[in-house]
Amino acid sequence: MAEEAPAAAPAKAPAKSPKKKAVRSKTDGPSLPKLIVAAVAESKERKGISLAAIKKVLAAKKVDVAKSNKRINTAVTKMVTNGVLIQTKGTGASGSFKLTERQQRAYMESGGATEALIGPEGCSTYSIRACIGWNECDV
Repeated sequence: MAEEAPAAAPAKAPAKSPKKKAVRSKTDGPSLPKLIVAAVAESKERKGISLAAIKKVLAAKKVDVAKSNKRINTAVTKMVTNGVLIQTKGTGASGSFKLTERQQRAYMESGGATEALIGPEGCSTYSIRACIGWNECDV
């Protein structure tokens, strides 16, 4: 019997390079909190607009409400704690919301521009960055 040479070790697979994360493009248009403030400001309800009605307005403005449901709830509760919105009914993210009197006056004086309520993209007194809880402006 002839002796056979030991079989060669199988070739190792080349090392995989780490996967690169897909870069998401920024969506055009106003941010979610700006859309929420616009929806509340446009509401004609005296006692405020409900969260469900806010979501309906956002859906009409082409926002994927099912996908961004948690972001909507978080933005609304942070705006209540920072004094941009007043919660007239309910607790947390549920209930009805309306603008503070000061911001309602600013909305009326500006002719319906939400920029007067929460400022332009930069920092301001009623900056949307403050609503979300950021301490510094990253413009």
